[in-house]
Amino acid sequence: MDQLYHQTNKQIQEVNFNMGHLEKVDKESVHVVENEIQASIDLIFSNLERLEILAGKEPPQKRQNAKLRVNQLKYDVQHLQAGLRNFQHRRYTREQQEREREELLAKTFTTNGTQKKILDIANMLGLSNTVMRLIEKRGSQDKVIMIVGMVITCVIMFLAVKYLT
Repeated sequence: MDQLYHQTNKQIQEVNFNMGHLEKVDKESVHVVENEIQASIDLIFSNLERLEILAGKEPPQKRQNAKLRVNQLKYDVQHLQAGLRNFQHRRYTREQQEREREELLAKTFTTNGTQKKILDIANMLGLSNTVMRLIEKRGSQDKVIMIVGMVITCVIMFLAVKYLT
């Protein structure tokens, strides 16, 4: 049992070491390293099953200590498994964000469909391009007037609060 325990503990330390290097591996070989780590974790789990059986066969005075050591190894392996899943999730999210970013950069944007429809309807009604430009200019002027009005209102409210209190 001691030999299998030490062998399993050494494998856990190797997996822990490989997990540290997983962040530094290039994109092409990250899947290979992940698969190697997962295979090692699976081997460790099978060793832990054998260790549990062997711990149950230990003499009564050593049995409690043996089970405690096996449970500690189980906890360590579960922690490594969770770390691997977390890394895979982060990698997947990062790859998905990169794909979405590339799609956005490659996408060709067109003019606003609503504005084009309004222009088409106006042309059908017989409005000239000059009238349409005046309407668009008026819309932008109205926006500026609204913003200036809001700023002036905020300043008046601030001064009223400051001088009345």
